[in-house]
Amino acid sequence: MNGTKGGRGRRIVLWRHGQTAWNLERRFQGSTDIELTEEGRGQARRAARLLAALGPDAIVASDLQRAATTASELAALTRLEVTHDAALRETYAGSWQGLTHDEIVAQYREQYTAWKRGEPVRRGGGELETEVADRAAPVVLGHADKLPDDGTLVVVSHGGTIRTTIGRLLGLEAHHWEGLGGLSNCCWSVLGEGARGWRLLEHNAGTLPEPVLGDDD
Repeated sequence: MNGTKGGRGRRIVLWRHGQTAWNLERRFQGSTDIELTEEGRGQARRAARLLAALGPDAIVASDLQRAATTASELAALTRLEVTHDAALRETYAGSWQGLTHDEIVAQYREQYTAWKRGEPVRRGGGELETEVADRAAPVVLGHADKLPDDGTLVVVSHGGTIRTTIGRLLGLEAHHWEGLGGLSNCCWSVLGEGARGWRLLEHNAGTLPEPVLGDDD
């Protein structure tokens, strides 16, 4: 699913929320609604100043408060309204939610190992990564389709949901999505529209994207 209308030059910035207490504890959040720490709010304010310089045309965010609060910092600077959508929530991971990384490995070792190998796993009895992409990617594409030519959409979401959405928009097979790597708190990835669909321009960035010069010559 690349869903582009060739050559319009649109850009999608996928921005992960700021730090939470559960992030610090390496505790799996999933769809649990955890708020930002003070440091997380500061991260969102700093990142918003950079992203505002891109002149975004629209902002869409998960309705979980860690993403919604992050998005509100950019909205305050750009005077754009944020559209909240539950389809952009983090992966629901059932019994894994609330556990630390070490607890998950100890209690669900086989499931965890299979997931890391790229196998389709319902972590804790929750969603498959492909199901997350099924709900999130169409929302992102729907908002991107409303952009003007050369327009920029900022999507404020969660690490797992962003990774699966990028994988789907790039047309990668699901077992390769883990290869994209994670995003740090309040960092972002940038997809740009080319003649053959979306391409990854920046990943896990914390600075403004620079033009790529001469990568094919």
